[in-house]
Amino acid sequence: MNTQDVLSMFGQYVIANYGRLPKVITRGQGNMLRDLEGNEILDLFPGWAVSGIGHCHPKVVAAICKQAGELLHIDNTFYTIQQGQLAKLLSERAFGGKTFFCNSGAEANEAAIKLARRHTPREKYKFITAEKSFHGRTLAAVTATGQPKYHEGFLPLPAGFVYVPYNDIDALHQAFDEEVAAVMIEPIQGEGGINEATPEYMQTIRDLCDEHGALMVLDEVQTGMGRTGRWFGYQHYEITPDIMTMAKALGGGVAIGAMMARSEIAASLIPGTHASTFGGNPLACAAGIAVIEAIEEDNLLDNAQKMGDYLRTRLEQLKEKYPIIDHIRGKGLMVGVQLNMPGAKIVSRCLEKGLRVNCTQETVLRLMPSMTITQAEIDKAITILDTVLAEGQQA
Repeated sequence: MNTQDVLSMFGQYVIANYGRLPKVITRGQGNMLRDLEGNEILDLFPGWAVSGIGHCHPKVVAAICKQAGELLHIDNTFYTIQQGQLAKLLSERAFGGKTFFCNSGAEANEAAIKLARRHTPREKYKFITAEKSFHGRTLAAVTATGQPKYHEGFLPLPAGFVYVPYNDIDALHQAFDEEVAAVMIEPIQGEGGINEATPEYMQTIRDLCDEHGALMVLDEVQTGMGRTGRWFGYQHYEITPDIMTMAKALGGGVAIGAMMARSEIAASLIPGTHASTFGGNPLACAAGIAVIEAIEEDNLLDNAQKMGDYLRTRLEQLKEKYPIIDHIRGKGLMVGVQLNMPGAKIVSRCLEKGLRVNCTQETVLRLMPSMTITQAEIDKAITILDTVLAEGQQA
C-alpha cells in the first residue's frame, strides 16, 4: 500500500473526528519516526507527549513482550503483582497516596471528579477550573475544560463548573464558597499554550481549599512523569495536592491513566462506586514500571532539565532573528514559542522538512520532546525551524 491507499481506506472506514497530518507512520525509534515512503521525521511532539522516553524504548518493549507471554489481561476481581508494584513506585515518587488505574487522562480526571464529589459533604458540588484549561473529552472532563470551543454541540453541560482566569488570585477568592468541592488545575497548561502557574497562585489554591474544606486536584496528565525535570509538576512548588491525575507518558506508549489520592480521601472509593474494566491490566502496568525504571537508570530527569534549558537557549537565538517570535516560555521539556501570528503553516512546513512540532491556541508552537532528546537532535530541529522561519520571512 502507498500513502494514498491508506488515506482512502481511512476516508471510507474511519470516522473523521481528527485533523490528521498527511503521513502514514510505520515505525518509531527513539526520537525519530519513519513514514510509509521511508522518510524520516524528527519528533519533538512524540505521540502527543505520550512517548515521554522516546518511541519504542528498549526497556518498555522488553517488558511488554515478556508480559504478553504471561498474562495480557485479568479483571480487577483478582490481584496482580504488576498493578501493586506500579502503584508503589508512583506513591514513593509522589506524596504517598493510593492509586486507581484507568486508560487515559480523561478517565483519570473523571475519577478525580467523582472522588471529590463523593468525599466532600453532599452540598459541595462545584468545581473551580481555569480558563484555557484542558482536562479531557468525556462529558464531565470537557465541562471542566475552560475553553468554550470544546463545549460547542454538547450543551447543556453538567452543572457546577466555574471558570476563573489562570493565575488570577482575586478571581479565585471571588469564586470560592461553601459549595466548592474542589479546584482542578494544571501546574502548566498544555493545550492552553504552555502557561505556568505562579507559586503564589498554587499556594492560594492550597490555602483556600484548606479553609473551605475543598480538595486540591492537580491534572498532571502532561506535566507528570518527569517532563518538567521533576517527577511531577507540583514538586516545583511548596504544596501537596489532595488528588493528582496522570496518563500520557506513564505507559511509554501503552494506554494507561491513573488517579492518586491521599489515603484518607482514597478510602471514599469503596467497591461499586467506580471501576474500569481494562484499568491497571498487567500489560499496561508492566510498561509503566519499565518507564519509571528507564527514567531512573538513564538519569532522564536530569536530562530533561539540561536539554530543556538548551532548547530554550537555542529558541531565544531564533527569537533574536525573527520578529514573528514574541517570547519563549516553559519548564523542562515543556516549551511554548509564542508567535505574533498563526503557526499552522510553520507546523506544516516543518513536517515537510522532517520535523514534527505542534501548534496550540493558534499562535503557540508547542515543543514537548522526549526526555531522551540529545543536544545534536535539538540542533537539527533548530536548523529546520530556522530554515522554515527564514523562508516565511522572505515570502
